[in-house]
Amino acid sequence: MTTMTEASVREFKMPDVGEGLTEAEILKWYVQAGDTVTDGQVVCEVETAKAAVELPIPYDGVVRELRFPEGTTVAVGTAIIAVDVAGGAPAAPETPAEASEASTAPEASAAPEKKPEGRQPVLVGYGVAASSTKRRPRKGPEVPVQQASVAIQTELNGHGPATTSPAATVQPRPLAKPPVRKLAKDLGVDLTTVIPSGPDGIITREDVHAAATPAEAPAPEPVVTQAPVTAPAAPTASYDAARETRVPVKGVRKATAAAMVGSAFTAPHVTEFVTVDVTRTLKLVEELKQDKDLQGLRVNPLLLIAKALLVAIKRNPDINASWDETNQEIVLKHYVNLGIAAATPRGLIVPNIKDAHTKTLPQLAESLGELVATAKEGRTSPAAMQGGTVTITNVGVFGVDTGTPILPPGEAAILAVGAIKLQPWVHKGKVKPRQVTTLALSFDHRLVDGELGSKVLADVAAVLEQPKKLITWA
Repeated sequence: MTTMTEASVREFKMPDVGEGLTEAEILKWYVQAGDTVTDGQVVCEVETAKAAVELPIPYDGVVRELRFPEGTTVAVGTAIIAVDVAGGAPAAPETPAEASEASTAPEASAAPEKKPEGRQPVLVGYGVAASSTKRRPRKGPEVPVQQASVAIQTELNGHGPATTSPAATVQPRPLAKPPVRKLAKDLGVDLTTVIPSGPDGIITREDVHAAATPAEAPAPEPVVTQAPVTAPAAPTASYDAARETRVPVKGVRKATAAAMVGSAFTAPHVTEFVTVDVTRTLKLVEELKQDKDLQGLRVNPLLLIAKALLVAIKRNPDINASWDETNQEIVLKHYVNLGIAAATPRGLIVPNIKDAHTKTLPQLAESLGELVATAKEGRTSPAAMQGGTVTITNVGVFGVDTGTPILPPGEAAILAVGAIKLQPWVHKGKVKPRQVTTLALSFDHRLVDGELGSKVLADVAAVLEQPKKLITWA
């Protein structure tokens, strides 16, 4: 996302690197003022509420100025770097008459500017580069190519539509991201009729939903005039810097806090517990580590716990659902995006394995390994943390027995796995030392009743106690 200031200087704005994000923190600059940058070069790393993302610059030039230092939280749409593109800046927009003359006498012009090959590096949601794809000519009044591109780019940058003559006026293509366009197509909404509310005139999901819902005439409300009330000034908090440290709430921590508060006070949580003998599961884990089909993959108890939960969901599919408050509907999911809660230096994140229900055990092991490694490196993408349907949180790695997990927003169930410990257990009529753990299942009581939640938890426990059920039940 760029804007023009001087004739040869372009400003690069903070983009929306994830659907609906409003701000991002600049973690690190990879360039300084005076450095030469090339098209597609990464210039900085930013952290959003979902992940850390590297931002490439979409043109060549010399860095004129870094607008913000590292550690600054910047709103989406704010210019963060200025680049001098002298020698590579586009020519000033032609008037229709000049463009017409140029089109009739191409041989009189200088050597044509070399067009970039393929798609230019652009950021999520902000424009596209010139395409080499040949399209059929559209019917209707012709508009000079350069003038049309300038008009669209000007409107994209928030400066209003470029003025053209009435004969050359064309309807610009509505600005919307691919997921939003698909949503509009599914709902039968014509994007040209939607009033955008996003930055730079971009159509959001909310705009499409609003256009798809028939507007109801609001009832007239009586006008009540009240005298302005002056709120008392908030007292200034004081603390001993030598005895206390205050850490700003931002990034992943801020997003997690908002999500947990929203979930805890929206969905009525119920948590059930079961203690289970997992000795046979641990023996199976050791055997699988020697299997040639799983060589080099991450094989641990979490792998079989994940598989057990997937089997339980297959037997009780209604647990894999969400509550649609707006439409007052229960949305049953015919796919399982299995979330795995992961503690990272930046805070708790919950990436998910897409379509986990379709994966074989080796494929599931590979996906789990990639998910954990990416999370530890802080490279989990925003897309990997969207669309989860059910989640596992392994609190046992910290040595605790279990917990009462809070549901991720939009999900109906989350399974907590406690520490596996050697305990006395009645096995075949005798007290023996066995490997035992405690499972806890939290679920949304609006759409999951006690019977369904109990069946799911009991099925998971049964598979872990008798792993052969992975075959008989699957």
